[in-house]
Amino acid sequence: MDTWTLAVIAGLVLVLASLSRWIEKSILTGPIVFLSAGLVFGNEALGWINLSGGNGTVRLLAEVTLALVLFLDASRINMRVLRRELSVPARLLGIGLPVTVILGTLVALMFEEITFGEAFVLAVVLAPTDAALGLDVVTDRRLPSRVQQSLNVESGLNDGLCVPLLFIAIAVAETEGGALTGTEAARIVIEEIGYGTLAGIVAGVVGAGALGFARRHRLITQEWAQVIPLAAATFAFGLAAPIGGSGFIAAFVGGLVYGVLRTETRAEERHFLDVTGHTLTAVTFVVFGAIVAGPALAGLDWRAAVYAVASLTLIRMLPVSVVLIGTGFRKQSVAFTAWFGPRGLASLVFAVIVLEEANLPHLDLLVTTMVATIVLSVYAHGFTSKPLTNVYAEWFAAHPRPPRGDSVPAYEHPWRWPAQIMSRVGRRGGSG
Repeated sequence: MDTWTLAVIAGLVLVLASLSRWIEKSILTGPIVFLSAGLVFGNEALGWINLSGGNGTVRLLAEVTLALVLFLDASRINMRVLRRELSVPARLLGIGLPVTVILGTLVALMFEEITFGEAFVLAVVLAPTDAALGLDVVTDRRLPSRVQQSLNVESGLNDGLCVPLLFIAIAVAETEGGALTGTEAARIVIEEIGYGTLAGIVAGVVGAGALGFARRHRLITQEWAQVIPLAAATFAFGLAAPIGGSGFIAAFVGGLVYGVLRTETRAEERHFLDVTGHTLTAVTFVVFGAIVAGPALAGLDWRAAVYAVASLTLIRMLPVSVVLIGTGFRKQSVAFTAWFGPRGLASLVFAVIVLEEANLPHLDLLVTTMVATIVLSVYAHGFTSKPLTNVYAEWFAAHPRPPRGDSVPAYEHPWRWPAQIMSRVGRRGGSG
């Protein structure tokens, strides 16, 4: 690591955190600001952020961040609520996600030199969405709650569902390229998924059991209770690697198990994990912009740019529009839901994994296309989130109709961002 790198990153986070309220009220979003800072201070511009570990350092940071977010998102899932409001999320995840991957693979074959397996890898990396890139879309109470919940549940679950797909896609691509035999690829995939699931179950049971036991016997303070979910997420990720499993699958499964066993968990107990994940996400975007995005965009060609645009429009919007037929969503709600499928943290981490781990013949082209799509999404979805939310909210207020379709009040799904949790904690504290 360069002498000044740590100071520069910490200084950027310090300044941007101090301006967070102003940023929240402006047209900017956190990911726009942090990614832009990374691009400006990175290797291709000022050169103030220079990590000696290179992409390996970025990967470690990104993997830990995604593991915490996966655990947190999974632990927030309320199974009873999800069963009652399953129809639209089930369509988006069960039909829309696979169709998005298939369509993304077919469009990627426009790169004549890449194999089917490489096209599959590209499509999987860019399939998961991240609602945090358009925060207003899922926090503005003027919008129909069913639309908000569908987007929030989709983004909270599709990254976890795409993890095993990513390992399968990489195995298929490496088998095509001769790097692995079919037997070796199958063994790796089975081990990653199987051992990852096992590690997640163990970590979720241990974490929930430890907190439940400590609560019942009054052995733990409120401050240390907040550490348990963070420790459980880290335990899941750390337990999977030595036994050959996927840390991401372990974190996601661990969060699911933890959430099921700790149904009475208070928002305050997840606060530390929330804030830690939020902070690491900010740092990850800065470092990604500085170390990965800058160099990758320097080699951008027209095909990568065309695919990036297609990924955010055709590849995302067509499957979503089709699967929402018959849900009662009006065309404005369909368009709004289809557009807001931003590519964020999960795609960023998947791209770094492919860059570091995959042995593919056209790796540079694939990574450039992935990075171009992520960067375009950060700016396109970020800059349009507030204006389009306002337009859609005004339309929705002016066109009331009997409660069905997109107007149905949805059961509340907990948001994943610290700002909302802090406001709720503050209200509870004030009312006590």
